[in-house]
Order: sequence, then C-alpha cells, then structure tokens
Amino acid sequence: MARIIDGAKMNMIGAQVKRFRKERKMNQQTLSNRLELMGVYVCRGSISRIEDQSRTVTDIELYAIAKVLKVNVNDLIDTEFFQK
Repeated sequence: MARIIDGAKMNMIGAQVKRFRKERKMNQQTLSNRLELMGVYVCRGSISRIEDQSRTVTDIELYAIAKVLKVNVNDLIDTEFFQK
C-alpha cells in the first residue's frame, strides 16, 4: 500500500494540539485520560508523537482531540502544512 505522507511530518495538527493543550494548562497525560473517557485510546507517548508530528492521526482521534480541547476541528489544521 502506498503511503500518503512521504515526509518527516506525519500530521497537520501537532503544533496546534500542543498550543491549545498548553493554553488550557493541560498536560499530555490529562489529554490522554480525557480522550480515554470518550473511548479513544491515545497514550501519553502517542500524544507526544502527535505533537512532534511523528505519528499520524485518525479522523476519530482528530474529532476527539478537538472535542477535549473545545475547539473546532478546523482550528487544529495547519493550512500551511503543504507549503513548508
């Protein structure tokens, strides 16, 4: 199967997840715990890898992260991703 992303950055949301999480004074473990309460299992280490863009993110994870951080999905997407 061909890979969709052939670069160092594996997602478009990492920097924004980190920014919104910190604005809410939430650590990675708390974000992980709140996702788990929604039935979306993303461990603390995976949160770290999402934030440093070394892990892909599913649509379900994207939706849940937005809900936990109380932002719109579009607020998480880096529109300059493909221009970098």
